[in-house]
Amino acid sequence: MDQVNDSEVTEFVLLGLAQSLEMQFYLLLFFSLFYVGIILGNLFIVLTVIFDPHLHSPMYILLANLSLIDLSLSSTTVPRLIYDLFTDCKVISFHNCMIQMFFIHVTGGVEMVLLIVMAYDRYTAICKPLHYLTIMNPKMCILLVVAAWVIGVIHAMSQFVFVINLPFCGPNNVGSFYCDFPRVIKLACMDSYGLEFVVTANSGFISMGTFFFLTVSYIFILVTVRRHSSNDLSKAFFTLSAHMTVVVLFFAPCIFLYVWPFPTKSLDKFFAIVNFVVTPVLNPAIYTLRNKDMKVAMRSCNNFC
Repeated sequence: MDQVNDSEVTEFVLLGLAQSLEMQFYLLLFFSLFYVGIILGNLFIVLTVIFDPHLHSPMYILLANLSLIDLSLSSTTVPRLIYDLFTDCKVISFHNCMIQMFFIHVTGGVEMVLLIVMAYDRYTAICKPLHYLTIMNPKMCILLVVAAWVIGVIHAMSQFVFVINLPFCGPNNVGSFYCDFPRVIKLACMDSYGLEFVVTANSGFISMGTFFFLTVSYIFILVTVRRHSSNDLSKAFFTLSAHMTVVVLFFAPCIFLYVWPFPTKSLDKFFAIVNFVVTPVLNPAIYTLRNKDMKVAMRSCNNFC
């Protein structure tokens, strides 16, 4: 076989979400509507931030990048998922499987770092308002976004270089509707325990550690605000609650998918759908409906249109 790793497996079998034609139709409608919502909602935020001069600040530049990443993350799996709903032979080629895994972890890694950067941005704006524009200047903002992309690529490559060279010579059923490192590694014709631990540490433990770090960070910000002025506490809580909601929606599925020791196919599918479909469509709603500047920009855009 003309393979990258000279293995016998040239394709992997994906898991279908439904057996009955009626359920497939409902899932097609559900995923199609949500994916259209993901495209329109996230692109709307990106374009609004680009064309509205009032939103050319670090917070909204980071928000636009987050929307772009959400759209990219969803696009790694949802189009293929919709296509496979009415395909009897749900297979993906070896190379396409590798590409899908790589970009899932690039976009996931970038989003993880962006959420940290957004937490730092809010900390600076709330706890050090007089120094905010000095610290979060345009150069620093661009540098942090570039750093997020670099770390995302490193995060994906650190796992990809091992998986691409594994020997696959037997079972090829991934056991899910998309390819991911933990599932593909288990299909290798060798003892993969050490590599599974590397993936768990790289994706799972880092996700869990980052989640707890962000949670503590937001609590620290609220405590700091309360010490200085109890009147500003409700305003700060209102602002941070949107960020914390996004953090929970992103990290909860990641922690389950990569750390939970007793995975089941039903819960695995549920959290994967939350990660790739639900969260990317909710993030635009969370940030626009709870942000005064975004509401004003949206009304201005509607009036202009």
